[in-house]
Amino acid sequence: MPNARTPSPEHRPDHEIVHRTCPLCEAKCGISVEVDRSVQRVVTIRGDELDPFSRGYLCPKAYGLKALHEDPDRLRRPLRKDGTGWREIGWEEAFDLVAKGLLRIRETHGADAIATYLGNPNAHDVGSALYLPTFQRALGTRWRFSATSVDQLPKALSSCLLFGSPGAFPIPDVDRTDFFLVLGGNPLASNGSLLTAPDMPRRLADLRARGGRLVVVDPRRSETARIADTHLFIRPGSDAFLLFALVHVLFAEGLVRLGRLGDFTSGVDEVRALANEFPPEAVAGVTGIAGDAIRALARDFARAERAACYGRIGTCTQEFGTLASWLVDVVNVLTGNADRPGGVMWPRPAAGPATDGARRRGRVPYARWRSRVRGLPEFAGELPVAALAEDIDSAPEAERVRALVTVAGNPVLSTPNGARMAKALASLELMVSVDIYLNETTRFADVILPPTSPLEHSNYDLVFHGMSVRNNTKWSPAVFDRPPGAKDQWEILLELAARLSGTTAQALDDLVLGPLLGRAVGAPGTICPDLSEDDARAKLAAGRGPERMLDLMLRTGPWGDRFQDGNGGLSVAKVAAEPHGIDLGALEPRLPAMLATESGRIELAHPLLVADVARLRAALTSRATHSGVVLIGRRHLRSNNSWMHNLPSLAKGPERCTLLVHPDDATRFGLRDGGRARVRSRVGAVEAPVVVTDEMMPGVVSLPHGFGHDAEGARLEVARSRPGVNSNLLADETLLDALSCNAVLNGIPVELVAVP
Repeated sequence: MPNARTPSPEHRPDHEIVHRTCPLCEAKCGISVEVDRSVQRVVTIRGDELDPFSRGYLCPKAYGLKALHEDPDRLRRPLRKDGTGWREIGWEEAFDLVAKGLLRIRETHGADAIATYLGNPNAHDVGSALYLPTFQRALGTRWRFSATSVDQLPKALSSCLLFGSPGAFPIPDVDRTDFFLVLGGNPLASNGSLLTAPDMPRRLADLRARGGRLVVVDPRRSETARIADTHLFIRPGSDAFLLFALVHVLFAEGLVRLGRLGDFTSGVDEVRALANEFPPEAVAGVTGIAGDAIRALARDFARAERAACYGRIGTCTQEFGTLASWLVDVVNVLTGNADRPGGVMWPRPAAGPATDGARRRGRVPYARWRSRVRGLPEFAGELPVAALAEDIDSAPEAERVRALVTVAGNPVLSTPNGARMAKALASLELMVSVDIYLNETTRFADVILPPTSPLEHSNYDLVFHGMSVRNNTKWSPAVFDRPPGAKDQWEILLELAARLSGTTAQALDDLVLGPLLGRAVGAPGTICPDLSEDDARAKLAAGRGPERMLDLMLRTGPWGDRFQDGNGGLSVAKVAAEPHGIDLGALEPRLPAMLATESGRIELAHPLLVADVARLRAALTSRATHSGVVLIGRRHLRSNNSWMHNLPSLAKGPERCTLLVHPDDATRFGLRDGGRARVRSRVGAVEAPVVVTDEMMPGVVSLPHGFGHDAEGARLEVARSRPGVNSNLLADETLLDALSCNAVLNGIPVELVAVP
């Protein structure tokens, strides 16, 4: 393959081409960045046609990397709040201020008086993924929050209960399926979510070209629904009713086909008994889908040779998010479509475990501690973010959160009741933000520590290789040398962790590597039992940081070289030598070996899930009639939550922060196309321009999330020129999925009033 530094023939010879992966969403598209080294700037960004995974596909977000790198509002040096203003300071002063402030809070009030909030960009950065745990351990706090609990927390919980691990997300094998059932997802806009599959337009076209079917269940005729063979409108928040009705039909009509899964699946009879109470006709009024249509869907799915049921953010951010996420996989298991080609499968990432061992969990990591005000349960080391504001402003004086560290997150725009969140942040004794922007959240910080831009550091998609529709691997080199004095995010986190631990960054980095080496080499039962830790350390990538740690993970992973240079296996150097990436093949079955439940079986009827069904059963009656209006979110291909609205190349074009309203509702509430509406919930109100469209289900309106860039004190000039409104001013922090306590962001009861 061409060298990563060799210009392609269609470009000027004095320009350089750098091949890497776009880090702006889950799709992992390969990009070719054309650079003019004489002026150190990006000329253009194109899709990499030689990338075996994305094959040249690119969405508009990738070109935004150029604008992000050049954005004059992007912070380059640490900022310290001075009175009512800000001033730039050096790194030593910044680290000293932050460490002393955090140590003071910890020594005076205890470690749990400090909280952390992590935004989703951390999942796109290998340094963050590897060093955030070190930083959080150094802080010592259990009060950890993230964007997970406004996104995929129900899926993580259900995956843990069924398969034994919060990260054991079943991935639809889109490229080989014959029947793709999508609930609450819009992959043509999201590029896939918990589904790393670049060029979804081509993949879905290929599905239909080979005679397969695409069925979309969504309260809006989304971009994906428009190309589907069948689109079913569904009342927001009722996916669990529909899925239970599908399960009912599978049992009632003898369509259950567990196949080999039956050898290691428990709880089938319990699920049968539970589903008996949810026949299609009983849920039709709640879901808005006729009983006959539900029966036909169940039959078609079960009779397809290869089928995959996929639920995404619409099934998670609702009142029954964990039950809906669970039932998606119940449908896949009962029809024998789990862990087989064309169904849902589990990737084998190159930096993951070399083998599927027999590791078992003693208990699910759930409710080991609880939030202070409402007692919301922890899961996998995190508390639900719906508890953050109240644990700052309403907890007993001796227990309240007094300091917060945010890392690449914007909870004022991304979490429920953003107005309360803003007031809570303003009341903190100390706030520190690791972020590239002075935005709606970081304006409350005392110190902002900005990392390098994505083009100034190397990267590896550690998280998303584990969600990929094909096994693959790719190294992304830095496009530019970082400016003098600039720091990568992992360096910021490691330095802070070292100061909190009373050591140096170098010593702490070596200390972190030690246990990883000990589990991989030098002892019976390890991957390299005959190699000493010292010899392994000497062979790893030079220096310190994520590249060295990743080298160990790749060398001891399923395709690793086991520290033997001549055997053709993988290492960082070998992956980097293939600038377009390496295709490692289609997904292959991994069950039952990868199951990490206590029993070593698929637990189809975990007691936590079974107990929550009573709540769903009660809602059959309470939801029998609908007269009010509910709000759902949506996303756009040119947007990724709140942090890409300051880029002219992505912010331009038609207004996207609009309220979509069905014509019947427009008539009912006196709204007109192009006019404005006031939308009110229990916790807040916003005004937005109205678009009247029959793509909405009657009784449902939609606002996109991530807007609201009119906050005083933020420095986002492009975003401020088209601020939109913050839909999470309407999200009620008391509306939660009872099991996971994920915020309800779809199905929020609202009132509509025309604005003269």
